Amino acid sequence: MKIFENIINHKLSNITADELLKYGEQFNIRITKAQAQKIADHLRGKQVNIFDDQERTKIIKEIARIAGPETAREVNRLFLQFTK
Repeated sequence: MKIFENIINHKLSNITADELLKYGEQFNIRITKAQAQKIADHLRGKQVNIFDDQERTKIIKEIARIAGPETAREVNRLFLQFTK
């Protein structure tokens, strides 16, 4: 299972705004193009482990500062979908 986690975490560190929008559509999560761009810019290059609750919470708080609390909740829902 660790390899699966590594693939997902690597994907997040290289995600684009268009990919975030596509995933949002796929999982019925509302996110604007501008918000997706800000979030993708923030995540790009970071070593993120969304399978670790504390680390995911920290990233969600950072996203809330960047794109607002409602968007952060939506992105958290998306992250939780990835971890299932």
